[in-house]
Parts: sequence; structure tokens; C-alpha cells
Amino acid sequence: MEVPPQAPRALRFGVFEADLRTCELRKKGLKVKLPPQPFQVLAILLENPGEVVTRDELRKRIWPQDTFVDFDHSLGTAINRIREALGDSAENARFVETLPRRGYRFIAPVVGVGSDLGDLRDRLFRQTTAVSIRSIAILPLKNLSRDPEQEYFADGMTEALITNLAKIGALRVISRTSTMHYKVTKKILPEIARELNVDAVVEGSVQRSEDRVRITANLVHGSTDRHLWAESYERDLRDILALQGEVAQAIAQEIQVKLTSREHARLAVTRPVHPEAHDLYLRGRYRWNKRTEEGLKKGIEYFQQAIEKDPTYALAYCGLADCNIASSVYGLCPPREGYPKARAAAKKALELDESLAEAHTPLGCVAGVFDWDFTLAEKEFRRAISLNPNYPTAHQWYAGVVLAGMGRHSESVAEIKRALELDPLSLPINAQFGQILYLTGRNAQAIEQLKRTLEIEDDHPQARVYLGRSYVRAGMYAEATQEFETAARICQGQPFYLAWLGYGYAVAGKRDRAMQTLGELEELSKHKYVPAYEVSFIWTGLGRADEAFACLRKAYNNRGGWFYLLNVEPELKPLRSDPRFADLLLSMGFSP
Repeated sequence: MEVPPQAPRALRFGVFEADLRTCELRKKGLKVKLPPQPFQVLAILLENPGEVVTRDELRKRIWPQDTFVDFDHSLGTAINRIREALGDSAENARFVETLPRRGYRFIAPVVGVGSDLGDLRDRLFRQTTAVSIRSIAILPLKNLSRDPEQEYFADGMTEALITNLAKIGALRVISRTSTMHYKVTKKILPEIARELNVDAVVEGSVQRSEDRVRITANLVHGSTDRHLWAESYERDLRDILALQGEVAQAIAQEIQVKLTSREHARLAVTRPVHPEAHDLYLRGRYRWNKRTEEGLKKGIEYFQQAIEKDPTYALAYCGLADCNIASSVYGLCPPREGYPKARAAAKKALELDESLAEAHTPLGCVAGVFDWDFTLAEKEFRRAISLNPNYPTAHQWYAGVVLAGMGRHSESVAEIKRALELDPLSLPINAQFGQILYLTGRNAQAIEQLKRTLEIEDDHPQARVYLGRSYVRAGMYAEATQEFETAARICQGQPFYLAWLGYGYAVAGKRDRAMQTLGELEELSKHKYVPAYEVSFIWTGLGRADEAFACLRKAYNNRGGWFYLLNVEPELKPLRSDPRFADLLLSMGFSP
């Protein structure tokens, strides 16, 4: 193979070195057997790192038209020989990536060794400084453990990498709930990058074997599909937190995003973690992300078990706080039971690590939703956002609790839009965006937004309820009732959703059905928590103010999940002129 005199004598990648003059491959200085033709293919790939080398290009350079050979077989054999020599594989490529029907790409960093590199090195090795990356998406890491039961572990590693990168203020990082939509997809990376509106995408894999974990990550420029960086890491499970921070720092360095000294410190986590506690934490987050009644109950169990294994594991307390808040908001447990538990868990997390946005966020939620202390709530949410500007839940709850509850409508809309930028496919955020538009009086926009939410997933009960409420305001009672019925069916008659169905019947003039629903809720209250705040809406729809105020007083005493929105609820407009409504607002700290 003829090499121009100004070219590097050898190309180095990982522990390998390919000598272009002698056509020899070495691993840590020792010669590795690789026949001439496979070496030629390898050399061409090495000369174009990060670039797709098409099958046609390889045929023209190595197998000219006057060569009588089975090209497909010969190329396939050459690639297999290269992978054998490098200890690589098509399924978990670290060096040679296959692009079906297109060609191949060398994805590992390549360094020239030898004479004058100068401009030639810049031309051949494509430094990433030419690429501006200010937004990124981490796609779900593939589970290579050959055990479907380890899927939660791969998802957990994905979420941890996102969380670490999200601590970098200069970088917009798409949240897990949006990237998980691409866990099983045939879409190419440029298409995914375009849909998520990001400059770059990280894809990779995770493999767990007993107490060891191996992570492989590839950084790809979104619009060009060009590989910018690839690396593999292997560590003991006890060092998993340090590994996650190391990968995040490596990506930040490659895209040359500026880190503050505080961000460097946050990523440089060295504290070992109890492997079993971490495993239980990942299982808990896996259940929490499902947002179902069963998922929240199992999540609480796993987080409690993680804390038993390691009482100093701060993130487990954050997970416990989140599960208790969600259970309280949707009436799965009494607020006076769930919210204090959430506060205690979040405070314990902050005692262990004051820098956790995941702990300040639930504290802000409890302060606003349960204590109606919007000043303290805003302080906690702002603190969380300063610690992690890319944490969508902090932006979402700040918008939906403090800004919406205080009637700061334009700020509320701006903040929920920020959450949506970070997590564009999140069902809770999309649904809450619709709710906020509804609360601010933008009913037509609310209906459009909620319909878009249901295009993502049509059995999302919260979106169905918000859409039903928007239809009521538009006078579309039949459509509203249908949405409330669907939500109640999806949630198998949970009291929260059953109450909204009763409200739908009441405003649609179906008084008998509304009274029947009230009877069902009364019966349910004998053996489970029924949110009085939502029941008050049924009585309001029926024009029964005394019964409505009795429920509101009960909700006030119970600190009902959505009571904090009393001052801005359109459904309660018929009650606002009653002195009892003013008394409730005053007792909450609002001016009537």
C-alpha cells in the first residue's frame, strides 16, 4: 500500500496501531495477524474516521471492475477478519460500525503517529471543534446483558447519564421520558435529532456481569450523522457514580462546552455506592416512571429497600419523595399522609447532599401544594433550577404549582414551555401545558395542545380530564362527558377520575347520573381515600352551593391535592360571589 511521504507513518486507535508503510497491525506493540486485503480495508476506514465509507468506494479502491471476484463475499470476509483482529463485533461496535446497505464507518478516535501531521492531521482526523453543539439527546442504552430482567439497569444508566449532563448550564439536554420513545425505532439518527431539535445524539450500550459494568458511548452529529467520538468504560459497580460522571465529562470535553468550577465538582463524584442499594434505586425509578398506582407503590417499596441497604444514599430519598407526592396529588393516599412523608424524605436527601435539584424540587412542591407557602415554594424551585437548569420536573412544577396557583399566567406559560423544550414528548408536561393554557383562559389553544398530547399516547387519563374540562368551557358537553368517561375507564374507577366524570354528568344536565356517581364515591370513601376537592366540583355543577362548600371545607382541612389552585379554578366561578369563598381564600393567604 503506497503512502504519501507527508502522511503519518502509523495510525493509532485505542491499544492498536496500524503501520501504513509496512501494512502491519500491532496491539500494545505486538503484531496482530491481518491479511493484506482486510488491512487495506482497515486503512481506508482509518483515513476517514467518523465518515461513512460506502461499499462502492471500497470496491473501486480494492476490487477494480476488471477483477473477477464475488465482491459482497470478499468485503464481508474482510470486515469479519478486521473485527476478529480488533476483538470487535457488529452488535456492540467499538471500532467498525456497519451501516446496512450503505457501507462502514470507523467510530473510535484516531491519532496520527510519525512525521509532519500539520494540516493533514486536521484534514484526516476531523476535529470536533468545527461542530457547534449546544443541545444533545441521550438515546436509551442497549441492554447487552442477554437478560431481559436487566432492562431496568440499562434504562437506569441512560437516566443517570442524562442527569449528569443536565447539570451543565450551557447545554440543553433532552429528558429521559422523551428519548425513551426511541427505545425501539427504525428512525435514523438525523431524523431523531430533527424531531428532538438537538445538535447531537449519544447512542451506546450497557453490559452488566455480576459486579462489573461496561458502558459504550458514541457521540454523533445530528444533521450529518457523522461520528465525533466513541469510548468504552468498564468499572466495578461500587464505582458506578464515578463512571457516570466520567462519561458525562468526556462528552462535555468532546463538544467543548464550557463547564463552571461548580459543574466540574458536581460531575466529579467519587463516593462509592452500595451495589445492591443502587440496583434497588434503579428498579424504583423504573417503576416511578410508569406513573401508575401499582408502579408508585412498587417504587416506594424499592426506594425504602435501597435506604435500608444504604441509609446515606441521597437519591433514594429523592425517589421516595417523588412517589409520595404523585400518590398524594392523584388521590392514591391521603395528602396529610403522603406530603409529610415526601417532605421528610427530601429533607433527608438534602442533609446528605445539598446540591441535589431532585431534592429541592419535591420540597418546593410540598411547600406550594400542601402548605400553600408560595414564597418558600418559589425559593426551592429556583434553587433546583439553578443547580440543574435542565431538570424538566423543576420547571414543570414551578409552572404548575407556584406560577399557576398565584395567577401569574404569562410566567406560567413561559416556564411550562421551557419544561417542554427539555422534554418534548413527556406526557405529564404536555398535559400540564394544556391545563395551564386552560387556566389562563386560552381554551382553544388548550384543546389543540391536549389533542396533540393524546396523539403521543391516547390513554393518558390526565390529558383526557383536562380536555374534558376544556370542552365544558366551550359548551361541548357530549365531547366532555366522553373524555371523562374514557379517563375513568382507563383508571378503573379511581376516585379522582370518577369525580370528574360526575362533574361532567352534572354540567351536561345528567343529574341522575351525577347523583349516582356521588353515591359511588360515598361508598368508596368507606374503605379508601376520596378527594373532597374534586367532589366539590360535582356539587357546584349541580348548583348545590352548600354541599360544595362542605366539600371545600373538608378539602381545606385535608390539604387536598389540587386545592392550592382554588383561586384560579374556572369551574368554581359560580361560588366566587359567596362570602364563604372569600373566607377560604383569606385562610390560604390570598386576597379575595
